[in-house]
Amino acid sequence: MSAAAAATGTAGARFAARRRHRWALWAALATVVVWGANFSVQKAVYALATPGGFLFARYLIMPACAVALLVWRFGWQWPRVPAADLRRIAALGFWGHCVHVGMVTFGIHWSTAFSSSLILACGPVFTLLILRASGIERLGRAQIAGVAVALAGVLVFLSDKLLAARWGATGGDLFLLAAASLFSYYTVASKPLIERWGGVTVTSYAMLAASPLLVAASAPLAWQVDWAAMTPLAWAGLLWSTVVSAFVGWLVWGWVNAVRGVGRTAPLMYLMPPVAAAIAWLAAGEGFTVLKLTGAAVALAGVAIAQFVRAPAGRPTGAAPEVSGPTRS
Repeated sequence: MSAAAAATGTAGARFAARRRHRWALWAALATVVVWGANFSVQKAVYALATPGGFLFARYLIMPACAVALLVWRFGWQWPRVPAADLRRIAALGFWGHCVHVGMVTFGIHWSTAFSSSLILACGPVFTLLILRASGIERLGRAQIAGVAVALAGVLVFLSDKLLAARWGATGGDLFLLAAASLFSYYTVASKPLIERWGGVTVTSYAMLAASPLLVAASAPLAWQVDWAAMTPLAWAGLLWSTVVSAFVGWLVWGWVNAVRGVGRTAPLMYLMPPVAAAIAWLAAGEGFTVLKLTGAAVALAGVAIAQFVRAPAGRPTGAAPEVSGPTRS
């Protein structure tokens, strides 16, 4: 191959890479908009299906999505995972889906769309704390300061509800805060399994393990739903939230991270609360006080500091997993 041909090929490869990065950026922004809007979509679906009915329908649909993903990736020869790892994956399914998603579903119902998105955006703080408690990673002073700032921002954000003794809404926010910590545990605990078996296998198997439990647990609540009263728009919202936001969104986000890298993509997740706020304001007339907006800005700033400040050198037990972005319902 001549030097000119080699140069042309290199230039073509660079152009293709830039185009992929550009498409990945647009895909990431579109996904953030979908996830931000999903808080309002879910709350609208709850008005007819209730949170329990929503969970029941969602986990009838999600196993079909998981099977479709496994068949697309592996055909019908799925990975044969040893029993010990299958038990670990099943445990991840219990904590990540049965407990975490269940808590998020009811937390969103008890809280507001904006509050839900902001509280769940604090997930990386819990990931760092779990890494520190597990001895996987040390926290520097700047990271500790970021954690403190984030928690202070959350307290400011919740202060109007606390002062007004709105215990239902406050309980929903605290429920979501606990759910965010569970997703952080899932993030840390799943990393060694994902390294061995891949994200498609671990995520799909965990979902398949958890779905029967969630369907059984939510069935009594689903029987109380007047499914005949569900409008086409409500069914569309349920399918949107389950298939587009949860399933397709996860696939797109994984591709975006592979193209752009986690470090360049994760900051985009902090656009989710503003998007959720804008959609909630437009769709549901949700209002925001200066105090709430200030608390939200402080909380997100603290999370960003904690997540993106360089950790001190000399981790005790090897490399830490990537710190996840805000958890998604």
